[in-house]
Amino acid sequence: MAKGVSKKALRGRAGRNQHGRGSGRATQGNVRLWGRHAVEAALMNPARQHRKLWATREGVASLDGELPADFPVEYADVTDLARLVARDAPHQGLVLECEPLEDIHLEEILTGEPSRPIMVLDQVTDPHNVGAIMRSAVAFGAIGMVTQDRHAPTEGGVLAKSASGALELLPWIRVVNLARALEEMAEAGYWRIGLAGEVELDFASALPAGPVALVLGAEGEGLRHNIAAHCDALAKLPMSGAIESLNVSNAAAIALYAAAMRES
Repeated sequence: MAKGVSKKALRGRAGRNQHGRGSGRATQGNVRLWGRHAVEAALMNPARQHRKLWATREGVASLDGELPADFPVEYADVTDLARLVARDAPHQGLVLECEPLEDIHLEEILTGEPSRPIMVLDQVTDPHNVGAIMRSAVAFGAIGMVTQDRHAPTEGGVLAKSASGALELLPWIRVVNLARALEEMAEAGYWRIGLAGEVELDFASALPAGPVALVLGAEGEGLRHNIAAHCDALAKLPMSGAIESLNVSNAAAIALYAAAMRES
């Protein structure tokens, strides 16, 4: 932050530190986040309990806010921080260990704002893609994201870095049975559109005026048969014949934008 500009206080909660000095391993059950946007968003999230921040002095200075005086910080150099994160991860001088966010139940978003879409991911496992989808979901006003609790990435540094802060902003609901979750969405009045490249229906034509859930499958495999069967419509994004398909995060961004641009 520029000199001469006062910083606001970061609002995060510091939990009891359970690490030995210089420990390179996360305490069991905790997650480790890195990069300025991911760390700053986590520090500003009152629902997130933090354990410890490893940082360079330049990294702390880059934060848009001031840490509480009693916040557990261990200053380290760039080389030491690199040992705490995934190989070649761009930590930007900031590594935060914290507790996972608390579970959110599907009913919490089904009783929210029906004009905002729900993003549903069927076995999309790459954390870079899921993080990018979360970023787009926040940008275009989605009310939440639903995945299976298995066959989906865990909450962690790679996903959080790709999400660029969206992990702290987007409700992420993890369910055992995705088909049952889609049934509950239908019961709540949501029109469920699955993206599929092999169908004729254009995505814009499939969009309803009311509540909508956008359902995307993994690259290559696409939607599983049972999940496709639980959609009200299968539609494709219009593309030139020169490209057969899009990265799932790009497809999600286009679908979210189209849903956001609907006339109310």
